[in-house]
Amino acid sequence: MAARKPLYYSVFGVLLTWVLLSSQAVLALEGLRHDAPQRYEVVPGDTLWDISARYLHSPWQWPSLWRSNPQVRNPHLIYPGDVLLLGSCEGQPCVTLERGQSIVKLSPQMRTVPEREAITPIPMEVVRAFLREHRVVEPGEPLQELAYVVGGDNQRLISGAGDRLYVRGELPERASLGIYRPGEPYIAADGTRLGDELINIGEARYVSSEGDIARVEVLSAYQEVRNNDILLPLEDRELSASFEPRAPLNDVSGQIVAVPGGVRFIGRLQIVALDLGTQDGLQPGHVLRVDQQGELVTDPRTQELLRLPDTEAGLVMVFRPYDHMSFALVMQASRVLAVGDRVRSPTR
Repeated sequence: MAARKPLYYSVFGVLLTWVLLSSQAVLALEGLRHDAPQRYEVVPGDTLWDISARYLHSPWQWPSLWRSNPQVRNPHLIYPGDVLLLGSCEGQPCVTLERGQSIVKLSPQMRTVPEREAITPIPMEVVRAFLREHRVVEPGEPLQELAYVVGGDNQRLISGAGDRLYVRGELPERASLGIYRPGEPYIAADGTRLGDELINIGEARYVSSEGDIARVEVLSAYQEVRNNDILLPLEDRELSASFEPRAPLNDVSGQIVAVPGGVRFIGRLQIVALDLGTQDGLQPGHVLRVDQQGELVTDPRTQELLRLPDTEAGLVMVFRPYDHMSFALVMQASRVLAVGDRVRSPTR
């Protein structure tokens, strides 16, 4: 007859099983990928989104793994060459940072440093290039009321860098000026005007004025400057690298209303315009899920038309919100996206 095992062995086995099952439940709850690496070395070109996607099914939920260390006064940044370790913090999975001989927990905040030193949340060069070329005039600021070119020196109809222009309208004397050409208006599905696109074609500086006519000098021009082009103080085009991917605090729902540049089909790292803005609670870093409308099919028995459920097609991240609309970067696309696709708060 086999010897009976002491009771404490059985109790230990039950407890071990419970611990293992609890750990698996916690991992599932946190959304860890089944193939999440135990150890990962950061390389040049990585972004916060890329690294979060290696560990999580939902990269915007990274604060659940990258926990703040109250003993560290300043947040620690992530640099190429750093090693990330998947471990346990107070019984829950977390990622820690190995730098030299010390290990510290990561903070979900990043302070601003020179870009070459630390990884960024998203591919910032894509966003900065876009912001250099595009801006939006809010609906409450009609284009017809903005300062505009009325002529050039020696009756020139087309001007370039080094030329002087005459501009009618109010201009600040000391501000850096952008020269813009109106693009397409952004219109919501119900016909509401969300804003007007302006395309940057150059920069200028104020020289002098007489009455409501100002003289400016063109400093740079990406296209020929023409009569009726608009002049405005340049927007602050510096985009903070301190924001992190996260879901909006409130439930939002809207649509992709346009693709700047007129692209018809949308893929990863392309920029889209949304009919949601700060008045809807959007802020830089907010992540939205993109859904595509289900197809219409005919019921084979009743012959009635049925709309199939919507399909999740991608994720976008807001980087420049205005009052009524926003620009967002496509971070993931499992299908080709299109104007009219719906966006909403992701499943938490």
